[in-house]
Amino acid sequence: MNDTKKLSWLTALQVYLEPASWRMLFLGFSAGLPLLLVLGTLSFRLREAGIDRSTIGFLSWVGLAYGFKWVWSPLVDRLPLPLLTRWLGQRRSWLLLAQATVIAGLGGMAVLDPQVALEPVVWCALVVAFGSATQDIALDAFRIESADAQHQAALAATYQTGYRLAMIWAGAGVLWVAARVAGANETAYLHAAWQSAYLVMAASMGLGVLTVLCSPEPAQRELPPARNAAEWLRGALIEPFAEFIRRYRWQAALILGLIAVYRISDVVMGIMANPFYVDMGYTKDEVAAVTKVFGVIMTLLGAFIGGVLSMRLGVMRILMLGALLSALTNVLFAWLATRGHDLTALVWVISADNLASGIASAAFIAYLSGLTNVNYSATQYALFSSMMLLAPKWLAGFSGVYVDAHGYEAFFTSTALLGAPVLLLVWLASRILPVAHEDKITP
Repeated sequence: MNDTKKLSWLTALQVYLEPASWRMLFLGFSAGLPLLLVLGTLSFRLREAGIDRSTIGFLSWVGLAYGFKWVWSPLVDRLPLPLLTRWLGQRRSWLLLAQATVIAGLGGMAVLDPQVALEPVVWCALVVAFGSATQDIALDAFRIESADAQHQAALAATYQTGYRLAMIWAGAGVLWVAARVAGANETAYLHAAWQSAYLVMAASMGLGVLTVLCSPEPAQRELPPARNAAEWLRGALIEPFAEFIRRYRWQAALILGLIAVYRISDVVMGIMANPFYVDMGYTKDEVAAVTKVFGVIMTLLGAFIGGVLSMRLGVMRILMLGALLSALTNVLFAWLATRGHDLTALVWVISADNLASGIASAAFIAYLSGLTNVNYSATQYALFSSMMLLAPKWLAGFSGVYVDAHGYEAFFTSTALLGAPVLLLVWLASRILPVAHEDKITP
């Protein structure tokens, strides 16, 4: 019997008031802010600037930086930074460096105009994505090392809460600022409006910087010192992956397969969501109010529900529920595509989609955390979260081409069908894998 099932409801709820949970709330905000600014919100900006859907789809490959972060995660895990690591510690020094990189990239995206020259904007977006991915590596290790396995679901939920609050600000906030600066020209592209909005977003990263400076460095396990460079490279680059394979043997393939496709429905669909809103005639204020505020509030509720249910009922059962709901809600977008400009329908569809996303995300983060060996927390978690995004981000690059050829209704239906294999993989993982989440799903 899983110990998490023995917790009372009151005990499960009180964990959200602990200092570690509050720190993860603010750091989750810092992690969530850059993502939309180089993907979702950027696609809205580019579509408004007249960039075609196929180009927007291919530009989503900027997000592949998140899919390859495992490549440099061993450096974040083990390599000390001159001066900074001595002052702040391993995790906080890398967090601060990554946040500074994000701020610099957002500043460049603010100054540059994609209508004048698209390529420099893309390069700045890559800088933001690289800094954001590096921040994720250090932050995931910081979170895992800040609490025991029993508290990981709650930390995942508060992390998701902060993450989604940042998405309100990076989604609704940036559109609101741009609309206010544009004034009567709200429906037209105005570079000055987007410039102001992105500069505000760069300044907003200051919350994450302040949290890093005020947080304690988590205790790290002492590792035996390396006798030479070859031994250090083996411990930093090879051993984290070798340990995972030794621990799960052939079952590692099933784990990585599940991780690789779990969020595929949402990720592939999400790239075309903002171009869809623009093409359906929704204004910046409508998108900000419905999809970025109301929808994200529902995601927060979903993350809270997912965190509590995972602690009470087991992570694998909620992982299955999240996968099912995520696929089904994409069918609602296919229905929405037949409605034209229907604000009421948009509210209901966004509510259902974001509630499902919150539940799935909280359970999935807790599942990944339970797979991680604390000795290699940054590297192994980076591998898992990279696998989660690599295939979906690559496939999402062709989303604009698919929409141009078949339309939005067929596209959203297809993304729902992508979620079908996920259900089988979750069931198999719950039956045969001896991981920290041993609750089994019965057919």
